[in-house]
Amino acid sequence: METIEIQTGERPEASVIWLHGLGADGHDFEPIVPELRLSRAVRFIFPHAPVRPVTINNGMRMRAWYDIFQFGGGPEDEAGLRASQGLLSELISQETKRGIAAKKILLAGFSQGGAIVLQTGLRHPERLAGIMALSTYLPLQEKISEAVAANRDIPIFMAHGTYDDIIPLRRAEQSKDLLLKSGYAVEWHAYPMPHSVCPEEIGHISQFLAKTL
Repeated sequence: METIEIQTGERPEASVIWLHGLGADGHDFEPIVPELRLSRAVRFIFPHAPVRPVTINNGMRMRAWYDIFQFGGGPEDEAGLRASQGLLSELISQETKRGIAAKKILLAGFSQGGAIVLQTGLRHPERLAGIMALSTYLPLQEKISEAVAANRDIPIFMAHGTYDDIIPLRRAEQSKDLLLKSGYAVEWHAYPMPHSVCPEEIGHISQFLAKTL
């Protein structure tokens, strides 16, 4: 996959693979790295999603991790979700080959990207550092039993806007509640914002990365 990489220092001790949302690209979250003010060397990897037709946008081709058939839920593109899960798993494997242990790799994603990091992180066979799911939801909820024991205690950071009109707050809360019911440790934050990221959230993200990495 084509990716953008930023390192906060020489000889990175950890990696963050950060997936963008629908219609964006890997450049979307580049500017956030300096704002995180990390004290250790971390490699940030921002991949570009494949270009594909998206049903809710009248079949227009754009960068998307999977197709969306209708607004507000409904049938899911399981094939697309699993294909992007495979792409993210390949990126994790590439990082381990570069000398970063799986337990030092954190998965982050916004919106569609957040759905993919939840889909992948819960099923990854090696223990990861954490999952950061921003303005998103847990896909394929009825198949959460596929989650593996290696990441049963993985730290999960979920954040959402109370004014989000793309992915309603209640959908994110339902995902959070299911994860908690399933025994996962979820750090939950809600902010007075739309489908976006705010300064207070960036501060909490920085704290979460400092703890998990």
